[in-house]
Amino acid sequence: MELQLNLPAEAGGNPQILLLHLVDQIRPKHPEDLDDATDRLVSLIACFEADARLRQQTRDALRELFSTRKAAALYRNLGILPISGVFSETWRRVTLSLLPEVQNSEEDLGDMLLWLFRDKTDEIWVTGVEDNIWIALLESLHFEEKEGATPAALPCGLPAMLNNLWFLSYRMTVIGFDPELLRLDETLSRIESPFLAQNLETRTFRDSCLSRWDDPDAVAEDEKQLLVLFDQCREAVERIHRRSAQAGTSLQLTYKLQCLRDHIRRGEQLAIIAGELQRDRSGRAAWPAMTTLFKTLVFAACRRNDLRDFWRQNLEMTARRITEYAGKAGEHYITETRQEYVGMAKAALGAGGCIALMAILKLLFHNFNLAPLNEMLVYALNYGLGFMFIYMLGFTVATKQPAMTANALAASIGEAKGKVRDLDNLISLIARTIRSQVVAILGNVAMAIPISISISTVFFLLTAQPAISTADADKLLAGHHPFASGALFYAGVAGVCLFLSGLIAGYFDNFATYNRIPQRIRQVPWARRFFGDARLGRFADYVECHLGALASNFLFGILLGCAWGMGMLFGLPLDIRHVAFSSAYLGYVAAAYQFAPPLTPFVWACVGVLGIGLVNLGVSFLLALIVALRARNVTFSQGGQLVRGLLRRLFTRPRDFFLPPKKQPDKEPVALVQ
Repeated sequence: MELQLNLPAEAGGNPQILLLHLVDQIRPKHPEDLDDATDRLVSLIACFEADARLRQQTRDALRELFSTRKAAALYRNLGILPISGVFSETWRRVTLSLLPEVQNSEEDLGDMLLWLFRDKTDEIWVTGVEDNIWIALLESLHFEEKEGATPAALPCGLPAMLNNLWFLSYRMTVIGFDPELLRLDETLSRIESPFLAQNLETRTFRDSCLSRWDDPDAVAEDEKQLLVLFDQCREAVERIHRRSAQAGTSLQLTYKLQCLRDHIRRGEQLAIIAGELQRDRSGRAAWPAMTTLFKTLVFAACRRNDLRDFWRQNLEMTARRITEYAGKAGEHYITETRQEYVGMAKAALGAGGCIALMAILKLLFHNFNLAPLNEMLVYALNYGLGFMFIYMLGFTVATKQPAMTANALAASIGEAKGKVRDLDNLISLIARTIRSQVVAILGNVAMAIPISISISTVFFLLTAQPAISTADADKLLAGHHPFASGALFYAGVAGVCLFLSGLIAGYFDNFATYNRIPQRIRQVPWARRFFGDARLGRFADYVECHLGALASNFLFGILLGCAWGMGMLFGLPLDIRHVAFSSAYLGYVAAAYQFAPPLTPFVWACVGVLGIGLVNLGVSFLLALIVALRARNVTFSQGGQLVRGLLRRLFTRPRDFFLPPKKQPDKEPVALVQ
């Protein structure tokens, strides 16, 4: 295409108007149309090559802007997280989205860039166009026409760039000596810390660059040593990040590490540009680095107040650590040997009996006709304390497994040049996971139903009344119809609660580790005097190993118990259906009808319980798997191959999905994504 550059009259004397008009000309109609953007840039390059006056005006405009505008916001703010903190930055972005900040493009280069690329979609085509096109655009301006091939004058904008590089260096030093980072890496507090060394080297490099323009024969201090120190700073950041896997993490720590990464990356970009300008005063050698910096700045300008992107950036790393803690727990829910399989079945049977007791308690509480808030609290405590009791006894609730096992499964999925590292091991892991889920569900249901019938029988013998009336039994049957009652939707709500319980477990395990809760418990003076060091130490060890699971079970029960109350309070169709409780209710219904319930409603209720179980497991597993994969930035490109492998294994070795191996298998390493 051919651009029609009809510049307004004021463009000749106003650099802002000229550049704004040029940006408007090259902006494509659709930001995703990179071919259109490229064609427009190529046409602009042709215009520059053909029109010497236009070239001169554009060069003068750029020189005037970089020599008269303040560059602080451009180099040290755009694309770099401020050191204020995650919540301060969140509040700043919220307020700016409601009431935009005052911009002064007449004095500030950063505001000038925001004004030129004012459309939020500009970053799509600016970053999408190939670097060589932008470099060709710079070449077409022929900066050497006015000042000659080897200009002696200091390039406009270079002093500001070097001064801001020095400013960024001081920021890196301050963040690098933050107590939260020093706690994870004490070596940073030493005099040879890379964060301190890079600051000293940055000053030397800055002074060398500024003085060498007056004396070209002087010995140059190139940027290589500074880049080495920046690499050491980056290694320190990643070392702290890795140590947080054992020592725990927090949003603030994640924010500070990301802030350091931003500063290091920007420092490298500015140092490379300054170093290339020293070696080639015409500027051509620095154009690739300038292009990279330009794209980074435009991307940051278009997303400067994007709250969703900001929280996604900070939560991804934190979520990975939390899901890794949950994944460690999930490994215990995946059986491999016959002994583990039998142990899982026994644990599931025990949980089924406890759930039958919890179910009858809920039905009895319902008959007390409590006030809605009191009833909601009683339900929540019944569930929460009951699930904690089940866990402390070493039993297993089947629906608690998917949220845990999904994290362990996600850790085994990865890509190595587009291929799964070990697909057979992954299929074996999935098969073990499925059979563990199956035996846990069967164990819960197999015990919940006979225990509920036994409780009904004992209740009748003691009181001469059924545990529940036939009217209540009718309501239970109607409430478990798979299509007429919304039972499957309510099962999905329970699935979301199950998914959240997995995150809660990871969060509290991470919280206990990061805040050193067990060590702090051991140091409580009154507890040491009252319990003694030995008992207190055992309690601290128990907290260290089980705090996440206990909090997860209790809060999972609170979520289940409060769902009905929240729905009633806000007028929303909220309730929960849990497969183990629903199967227990079927036992109470059968006993209420003296084991002769109405056939059709009872059959539909049985189908509903089956559907509830599938929805419980499917929703919680899928949500947990998605979060775990996204937290690890994993994209699984071999989905079709995995499905075919699973089907092949199912038809050739169906036993693997339902029953344990006949003998102890040889353990194979599972590929993990790090």
